[in-house]
Amino acid sequence: MLKTGILNPHINELLSLFRHTNTIVLADRGFPSWPTVPTIDITLVDGTPPILDVLSAIRDVCLVGKAWMAQEFTETNSPEVIDKFQQAFEGVDFAYEQHVNFKLRVPKAIGLIRTGDIHPYANMILESA
Repeated sequence: MLKTGILNPHINELLSLFRHTNTIVLADRGFPSWPTVPTIDITLVDGTPPILDVLSAIRDVCLVGKAWMAQEFTETNSPEVIDKFQQAFEGVDFAYEQHVNFKLRVPKAIGLIRTGDIHPYANMILESA
C-alpha cells in the first residue's frame, strides 16, 4: 500500500507513462473531453481539487521541463491569481499562447486530468523534461 505521494492509481498509471517530451493536460472543471485522450476526472465539487494542488503533487514526483497556458488566463483572472500560477511554474520553461493554439496541443497529450478548478482558462499542458 502506498503511504505517501500521489495515491490515485489512475494518475499514478498515467504518470508512469509520462516520459521525455510526452505531454499531459491539467484541466479545469469545464474543459472539454477529447475522444482520443484518456481522461481522469477527479472533480469533486466546484473548486475541489484546485489545479495548483494537482500540479504541486505532480511536480513532487515528475520532472516538468515545459508548460503552456492560454493567454486568455491573464485577461480573465486577478493579478493575485496569475501570480500564484506563475510561482507554481518556478524553474519550468513556461509560456502563454492563444487558447485556440493551446487546444491544438491537446490531442498529442498522453492523458488529461480534469480537476474541480473554477478559474477561467486555468488549463495547462505539461511536458516531461
